Amino acid sequence: MPDGEVFTGPVENSAEGTILYSFPACHNGREIENVHLTFKKGKVIQAHASKNEDYLNKMLDLDEGARYLGEFAFATNRGIQRFTRNILFDEKIGGTVHLALGASYPESGGVNKSVLHWDMICDLRKAGKVYVDGKLFLKDGEFTQKFG
Repeated sequence: MPDGEVFTGPVENSAEGTILYSFPACHNGREIENVHLTFKKGKVIQAHASKNEDYLNKMLDLDEGARYLGEFAFATNRGIQRFTRNILFDEKIGGTVHLALGASYPESGGVNKSVLHWDMICDLRKAGKVYVDGKLFLKDGEFTQKFG
């Protein structure tokens, strides 16, 4: 499997705001298109989609942890450039971010528990910004801060 992501377990009650995912969220053979989530105190309080919205909400209602983030990741593999519907490749498309709803990876410091772990990808290569602690961290899919 390809390498190419930097991931962490987010503070479970910290997500605030909205996200519109660029690619279909694929899960159990279903495609959910134009997923739009609104977070308040870390929890998804609204979830909409233009296709398979009922399925999206059914998955978010599996258990208490399904509506919280379990992973936040920056993708760094510039060799992968197009969406294939194979999450093990797609979540590493350089210049994208993915957030997973549900279970955290304990080794990432996350504590969220759920039967769900659903990665959803947002393409930031053409127009997108990520701020970390009030500072621009990623713009148009490129890191603005130096590491090391």
